[in-house]
Amino acid sequence: MEQQQVQQIRKYLDIVMRRKTLILSCILISGAIGLIIYLLQPKIYQSATLLSYQQQKVNPAKMAPDLEAQIRDIVSTLSQIVTSRTSLEQIITDVGLYKSARQNFPMEDVVEMMREDIEVLPSKTGDTFIISFKGNQPNQVARVANTIAAKFIEENLKYREERASETSAYTEDELEMAKVMLDRKETVMRDYKLKYYNEMPAQRDANMNRLNSLQEQYQNRQTSIQDLGRTRILLQDQIAARKQMIEENLGLRRALLGTDTQMMPVVETDAQKLRLFKLTLDKLQTKYTENHPEVKLLKKKIADLEKGNVPTALKEKKSAENSLNADDEQFDKVLFELKLEVKQIGLSIERLNKEKDELKQHIEQYEKWASAAPVREAEWSALTREYGELKRHYDFLVAQNLQARSALNLERKQKGSQFKIEDPARIPEKPISPNFLQIFGLALLVGGGLGGGIALGLELLDSSFRDPTELEKAFGIEVICSVPQLSLPREKTRARVMVTTGWMLFVMGSSTIAGAFVYFYKNGQIVF
Repeated sequence: MEQQQVQQIRKYLDIVMRRKTLILSCILISGAIGLIIYLLQPKIYQSATLLSYQQQKVNPAKMAPDLEAQIRDIVSTLSQIVTSRTSLEQIITDVGLYKSARQNFPMEDVVEMMREDIEVLPSKTGDTFIISFKGNQPNQVARVANTIAAKFIEENLKYREERASETSAYTEDELEMAKVMLDRKETVMRDYKLKYYNEMPAQRDANMNRLNSLQEQYQNRQTSIQDLGRTRILLQDQIAARKQMIEENLGLRRALLGTDTQMMPVVETDAQKLRLFKLTLDKLQTKYTENHPEVKLLKKKIADLEKGNVPTALKEKKSAENSLNADDEQFDKVLFELKLEVKQIGLSIERLNKEKDELKQHIEQYEKWASAAPVREAEWSALTREYGELKRHYDFLVAQNLQARSALNLERKQKGSQFKIEDPARIPEKPISPNFLQIFGLALLVGGGLGGGIALGLELLDSSFRDPTELEKAFGIEVICSVPQLSLPREKTRARVMVTTGWMLFVMGSSTIAGAFVYFYKNGQIVF
């Protein structure tokens, strides 16, 4: 098996050696064709600019920091803006790109061609990205790359300022609406509180204290009225007793003076007073206890009169006769004072009744306020709950509005997040396309493969036997000996001439290709 493989390899080597001229010729021709193809292809240059996204320097922790996803969104948005037709048309016109294409194609196709030549590559970290542009002219490529980078920076500033302006305007409108709603709710709460101030839960304790005070005052008025009523009854009893005493005194005077004393004034003596007080005391003791103030007062008056009493009828008669005119005035004055006191008590009772009615009205009012407190508490809780939500929303919008204004101020002063050119585009020194090594190497491989294929095909078409074993296999006879080819001198000379000519042609072709390579390499038309 191994011997067969060795023979097969040797066979192929023999074919290569016999057909080396053909194979080398194909390789030389393919190399020349590859070199020509490389030289004929237009050179494509590419220039790139490195941009970084710098966070804002003023309060970066408070002014809505830009996250990595937001940076990608911003780059994507700006890429759409920068590569828009309006922007690219301006760059094409200013720089003078695609002159031949603009003459043969509509502007939309030219813009699409430029979009294909622009590439935006964000980095893995997200804070840097590369803008590249490729074209035929190195100077134009670098200029366009820097122009696009500057366009990115300009559009970013405009975009951020517009977004900050729109955000600020939106928060202003929302804040104004929230303020109107909050003012309306405050007005409703103010009117409600003014209308139901005394029924509010905050006034419940004060209302209850005032209600207890009014009830106590009402009870005091009721007690005072009862006491005055009893006093009035007592005075009325005293007046009745006094009238009875006057009648008795008149009878006594008639008996003593023997004259008509009906029209004479009644004289009240200490004995008469004592008798009147005792009669009054008897009536009071039937109604009150011994500790009653009126009973104690009458007992004291009776005791005082008993100490200074002179129970002599003659003395009484004489005293009555001598002081008739004086006692007349004293008696009328006492009776008048009693009646006046009764009248004053009646007025006091009437006044107290009126005060009691007013107190009752106040008590009913405070009871109504106290009973309405739970209802008002529920209604007020609903109002304050809605007001609290509105107030929180308003405070949130105030903070958002302040933040939006600060962001807008930062953008106007260009203190916010922005792009910065870290590495500007430079004029490229070598093209990115075509690749000389790829084209030339592929051409040599194709030439070698083509030469080998042709050589193999010729060997297959050749019916001559070049190996004794092939002859034995073909005719089934044994080869006794092999006679080598014996060339004539003329044939040898011709063979040497052909070999020399072939090698000369090969050397000339190789030298031509090598010289062309050196020439174009020095002129910069071949770049590795």
